[in-house]
Amino acid sequence: MLIDLFKRTKAPAVEKPKVKGQKPPLKLKEVWAIRMHLQLTGQLRELVLFNLAVDSKLRACDLVKLRVQDVYHAGEPARRAIVMQQKTKRPVQFEISEQTRVAVSSWIHHKRLSPGDYLFPSRIKSSPHLSRRQYARLLAKWLSAIGLDPSLYGTHSMRRTKASLIYKRTKNLRAVQLLLGHARIESTVRYLGVEVDDALELAEQTEV
Repeated sequence: MLIDLFKRTKAPAVEKPKVKGQKPPLKLKEVWAIRMHLQLTGQLRELVLFNLAVDSKLRACDLVKLRVQDVYHAGEPARRAIVMQQKTKRPVQFEISEQTRVAVSSWIHHKRLSPGDYLFPSRIKSSPHLSRRQYARLLAKWLSAIGLDPSLYGTHSMRRTKASLIYKRTKNLRAVQLLLGHARIESTVRYLGVEVDDALELAEQTEV
C-alpha cells in the first residue's frame, strides 16, 4: 500500500530543455582534445570521421556519404576533394590536411576498402553507410569524453568549426562562403553570426 502511495505521489521526471538556436563551433583546444582522445584510444574510424568533419566543413548528410574515391586517388589520399552537396546540388571543394590524409590511408588499408565503397560503412546491415543519427551519437560521445555538454552542440558545430576559425583569422567572408558552399554571402553572415561577433569585439575594444 505504501508502494502504491509512493507511485501516486512521485514527482514526474523533469526533461532537460533542448538548447534552441545555432550550435556553437568547437574551439581549437577542444578540437585537439577530441583528436588526442581518439588517437590515444585507438578509434581509427572515429578519428577519420572527426578529422574529415573539421577539414571538409560538410553537412552531416554529405559527410556520412563520402566514398573512398572522393578522398583517395591513384593509391594515395588526395590533398583536395570536391563533393556535390545534397542540399544545394552545388559542388564544394575542401582541403585535406596531412594528419587527416594519414588517418584516411590507414583506415582504407585496415578495412580494405575499394574506390566505390562508402568511406564509413555502417555496422548496421540495413544501412550501407553511417547514418546522420549515428554520427550525432558519436559526436556526443566525443564531447562527453573531453568534459563538454553534448546538448550544447550539434553536427553543425563541426561544420562551423574550421570556417569560424578561418574567418576570425582572415575576416574574409568571401573565402568562407566558398568553403561552405553557400550561394549567397548573406547566408554565410547568418551562419557564422559574424555581425554580432564583430560588433561585440568592437565594443570590447572601446573604452568609455
